[in-house]
Amino acid sequence: MSPKNEGLRQRAADLRLHGVLAHWSELSDADWLPRLIDWEEQARAQRSLDRRLSGARIGRFKALADFDWAWPKQCDRAAIEALMTLEFMAQSVNVVLRGNNGVGKSMLAKNVAHQALVQGYTVRFTTAGEMLGELAAMDSDAGLRRRLRHYVNPDLLVIDEIGYLSYSNRHADLLFELVNRRYESKSTIVTTNKAFADWGEVFPNAACVVSLIDRLVHHSEVIGIEGESYRLKEAQERAADSTSKRKRAKS
Repeated sequence: MSPKNEGLRQRAADLRLHGVLAHWSELSDADWLPRLIDWEEQARAQRSLDRRLSGARIGRFKALADFDWAWPKQCDRAAIEALMTLEFMAQSVNVVLRGNNGVGKSMLAKNVAHQALVQGYTVRFTTAGEMLGELAAMDSDAGLRRRLRHYVNPDLLVIDEIGYLSYSNRHADLLFELVNRRYESKSTIVTTNKAFADWGEVFPNAACVVSLIDRLVHHSEVIGIEGESYRLKEAQERAADSTSKRKRAKS
């Protein structure tokens, strides 16, 4: 068998095209066979991406190409663009995006998450409040173990908005358990509006906060973003544009 035909046969086997394989001697030289295998691979890749996109729950987001890099007072563009290569995932490195409300942390995290999905990884995006509330509501150990796996298993987990609410010791313990299970094996992205020194306000009286931060940042890249709210900027621009249109309409 020629190397070309052997390559096609392996692709057909990977696709589990059993009917084609059963009649390989009759079909291997057909000029339409490579196209058939190409179409099947493309269709399956698209279905896989659609499933993973649906499961990731990223939601809508602005593309990185539309990000106004000139707006933040401080934002390491090179570090953000390096995240898009996904090299940090190959090294099981965590990422912490820290900054004030509205500076683009969630948008940047969603872009990285989407890139990971396109490259074939599994991803889960959640807010801290949603995830911790869900885990804390589990009324049995078996249910909790199953739900923890839901967040432990993805190649990339994005936990958005740590710091916007305060949580009980129970919530802190659950977050520590999750981070600990993913420690040094899978990457986690966290967005927060709090410096680590202020996480005691997020998890007041929780004994595990120091250990939680230690696990999270041991193998991590912390990227700070400083500036005024980009959402507020956009709202002001829309208001100014509406005012301008009304004035022109009256004139």
